[in-house]
Amino acid sequence: MEANRHVLIYGDAFVDYIATTKDNDLFDLYLGGATVNVSAGVSRLGVPSAFITITGDDETSSFFRRALQAEGVDLTYSIKRPSKRISGVYIHLTEANDRVFASYDNETPDLQVTADELAGEAFESASLFHFCSGTLFHPEARETTARALQLAKSHGVICSYDVNIRPLRWESEELCRQTVLRFLPKADVLKLTVEELLFLMEADSLEAGIERLKEYRVPVVFVTDGEHGTHAVFQDETIHVPVVPVKPVDTTGAGDAFMAGIIRHVHLNGMPKNQQELVACADFGNKLGALCATRAGAITAMPKREDIEEWNRTGGSSNGHA
Repeated sequence: MEANRHVLIYGDAFVDYIATTKDNDLFDLYLGGATVNVSAGVSRLGVPSAFITITGDDETSSFFRRALQAEGVDLTYSIKRPSKRISGVYIHLTEANDRVFASYDNETPDLQVTADELAGEAFESASLFHFCSGTLFHPEARETTARALQLAKSHGVICSYDVNIRPLRWESEELCRQTVLRFLPKADVLKLTVEELLFLMEADSLEAGIERLKEYRVPVVFVTDGEHGTHAVFQDETIHVPVVPVKPVDTTGAGDAFMAGIIRHVHLNGMPKNQQELVACADFGNKLGALCATRAGAITAMPKREDIEEWNRTGGSSNGHA
């Protein structure tokens, strides 16, 4: 791909309120959300990253913009509307020091980036456009996603789709399933977990789910399976790509780190053209996900280029790796 092109990502502006005490009465503020994590993760890997979202004029929105720009993410194509209040999730700490998602905070769900607010020039200079189902639960955001995909396709931009289902954001399982499925044929690259595959395909096994998914004719599919690696589907063949075992500290954000790795690989090398390139792409994503899992946090744990270089030098034996 052309070195001066950027990766373009569309999604919700999101923050995490992470409890610092087991009484869950004090919270630290962090960037959060799948597409936010991916945009920062891509930038940390040395790839120009631009994010399309909507923020407001309050303190939380200002924090969000400052923090994401500090990660090197371009917000030129984002929208600022004074009355917007960005989404947040409260993450509580249990007695066993585990983190649990306690509640969502979304005061202004109906204030979304509109289809008319999408900047055509953002797509003209993009190598890849990435989105996930977090933009699909709201009717306005669905229209904007569909328009963004039209613009991407008209400019020959590769389209990447991370299913990333969050059930709490949907009115029903069936609405979620049918909406997510409707966008599958638009994807050139698709990423989903084994659990998401079984849910969407209403299947009871990995093999059955992959077989049904083939009907959607997505050129490249990555089915992630945690410590078991990734099942990569290409030209009707499924290849298992293992991951180097790690001692996980926190798996939050590991899937987003995997996605950032896939996007970087495709940005630099284009779509995989054979099984060897497919395996190389999945292997790089696996490394990113594994590295992320060895550190606490989500965006704070996103690997950088030097982390991958260190991994390659040591064969994955450092940074907490087994």
